[in-house]
Amino acid sequence: MRLKKYFIVLLAVPLFAGVHNLSLNKALKIVKKNNLEVRIAKFNQKMKKIESKIAKGYSYGKLDLTVQGMRSNDAGNVFGFKVQSREATFADFGFAEFDMSGQTNPLPVQPKALNYPDARNHYVTKLSFMLPIYTGGKLSEYRKIANKMYDMSKLDSKKVLNNKLFQTRKTFYDIALVENYITNLSKIISNIKRLEKIVSSMKREGYAKDIDMLEVQARKAEAQSMYSQAKLNRELAYQFLSFLLNRDVSSIRKSNDMAKTPRVTKDDIGKNLDIQKAILGLEVATMAVKVERSNFLPQVGAFAEYGSADDKLFNEFKDKDFYTAGVQVKWNMFNGGIDANNLERAKVQKMKVHDQVELAKKGIALRVKKLQSEIKAGNSDIKSFKAQYRFANRVYKNYQARYREGMVSISDLLMKQSKQLEILLKLLTVKNSRNYKVFELNSILNKG
Repeated sequence: MRLKKYFIVLLAVPLFAGVHNLSLNKALKIVKKNNLEVRIAKFNQKMKKIESKIAKGYSYGKLDLTVQGMRSNDAGNVFGFKVQSREATFADFGFAEFDMSGQTNPLPVQPKALNYPDARNHYVTKLSFMLPIYTGGKLSEYRKIANKMYDMSKLDSKKVLNNKLFQTRKTFYDIALVENYITNLSKIISNIKRLEKIVSSMKREGYAKDIDMLEVQARKAEAQSMYSQAKLNRELAYQFLSFLLNRDVSSIRKSNDMAKTPRVTKDDIGKNLDIQKAILGLEVATMAVKVERSNFLPQVGAFAEYGSADDKLFNEFKDKDFYTAGVQVKWNMFNGGIDANNLERAKVQKMKVHDQVELAKKGIALRVKKLQSEIKAGNSDIKSFKAQYRFANRVYKNYQARYREGMVSISDLLMKQSKQLEILLKLLTVKNSRNYKVFELNSILNKG
């Protein structure tokens, strides 16, 4: 029994453990499938698709089955029931109470059978069909608009997905940068510890003072604090990555901490989702003008009705059936200029959207150029800070040797070590900023 419990626990461990050694490509696939915001966007997309089908359904008309059951002793209702059931007789008019001898005037007679009939059941079963024949193009334009709104929802879903892929890539590279930073901090802390031993040895020989040791220990505490903060930032990055993937991630596969700069063409700029959405918006605005113009045209509809009525449900249905068919034409002649103003408003909206499309194209092109310039500047800064960092390391080692010989003070040595840390932080910041702009550029160009 105990072995069985252990076996169950061993099987359950992989279910609760985080993903290990996760590659970026695998992470991107998981985001596409598991990210909650992406899934919500897809649900919105499905709803828009259903709405497009609803808009299409209005063109097919409407068929209703109606079954009514009534009971009444109202004179008008009872007589109407009998007429609709095709059962009316002269007796229902009160002819049975007339004096047929001609000795009395029948006109003043108030027939009881007509005015005070017995209560009667009445059941009506009918099919009613209504069909729009001509609406001035309104229904067809509504259907097209609904389809375009569905296309827009697909762009919205794609934009949400691109944003999550952007965040996933950025988090991966952030982790790589932090790992690199932690590695360099570890080396710096090791150097400080070696320096601490050197100062301790020199202190025993009378070549160093207590203040020298205190300065080294203070610098070590500062570096260890930065090291702890870096590890915390790495943990937060893993938590955010787990949130994006909707599953726990324990470790990732090491990758380069410099993202590749994408190539950009004019066609790539045209693939921007905001531009595509603006173009769809212009198409919708054009259709909206046609919808408003249809209000000046007649509306033609057909209707048909078939049914049967009796005092018993479905009794003698064929013998007592009835039908009605007709056509209706409705054409508004005047409504205070409302239709004309609505049409004018739709035209103005179309002109506005047209300019918004041009603004989107020029704005995105400008944003792309700006990002390209900033990425190039970032590449130059990174190259410069790498050279400065290599130089700072050599200077620190040189000052460390000179300190042993008593040629420089501990303050001078630690100052060079501070410069080393300062340049390392600047290098990390520039790399992070440059990567962010690369991923933003990819997202703008709809490259996923």
